[in-house]
Amino acid sequence: MKPGTNPFKQFVTAHARLFRSGIRLPLGRPPKLPRRPPMPGRAPKVLMFSPHPDDECIVGALALRLLREAKWNVVNVAVSLGSNPDRQAVRLRELKDACDMLGFDLALSNRVTLRPEIRRQHPARWRKAVKNTARMLARTRPRVIFLPHANDAHPAHVGTHRLVLDALKLLPAAFRCCVVETEFWGQMTEPNLLVESSIADVADLTAALACHAGEVRRNPYHARLPAWLMDNVRRGAEQVGRRGGAAPDFTFATLYRLRHWSRGRLADAVRTGQLLSKTQNPITLFQ
Repeated sequence: MKPGTNPFKQFVTAHARLFRSGIRLPLGRPPKLPRRPPMPGRAPKVLMFSPHPDDECIVGALALRLLREAKWNVVNVAVSLGSNPDRQAVRLRELKDACDMLGFDLALSNRVTLRPEIRRQHPARWRKAVKNTARMLARTRPRVIFLPHANDAHPAHVGTHRLVLDALKLLPAAFRCCVVETEFWGQMTEPNLLVESSIADVADLTAALACHAGEVRRNPYHARLPAWLMDNVRRGAEQVGRRGGAAPDFTFATLYRLRHWSRGRLADAVRTGQLLSKTQNPITLFQ
């Protein structure tokens, strides 16, 4: 190496080259989608409440592991199809392709964006959406639900959090489930779970995100997904692991907050942070 040469220039250049090559990969539905093996008839249900089409790919790492490793039935609940009516039909087709790619079932909820202000300004409309969501929860009795955390910085994400929490409050006190809060637009201040993903899982999440071609064509965030998952390891090492301790030997991971819904309220599920490697069984989180 020449004197004065920055040894990390080649490293950074390789990252930039990989990102650009990712942008050039084909978007949309893959030519041949893998077939999901049939789920056991009594497989536990997982409901993932997604504010927009594409959230199921961005925060779906743990749900994908539950599907593939535990054979649990994952249902992506599309709370909306985006705020642009002219794009909703196309976004629904893209969403179906993405769910097919991952093996998730798909359920449509309210189909409109539920922002927090609707709760105040249109209470009747909000109550109707809450009741619809409560009926879905009562009917499916999921073992686990995913939803954005309370401060996820995007109005639709915050609205989805409040929608699901309001729906849970309508259910009988005996209703129980695990609640996994997710983040994307705004970071959680107190995550308690860091879940590692394999290269194969991250590749499939990225390919599924590329099915949302209309969105990632204007902003190629699908090509940034692996880097975001890598940065989660940096944060998780300090926020979930022991501060000042050694970082886990993860390459890709997703941060979550795991809690229980029991007796009409949220309760902590783990006293300290938990790291789930790609070799550990994800079922252990919910026993």
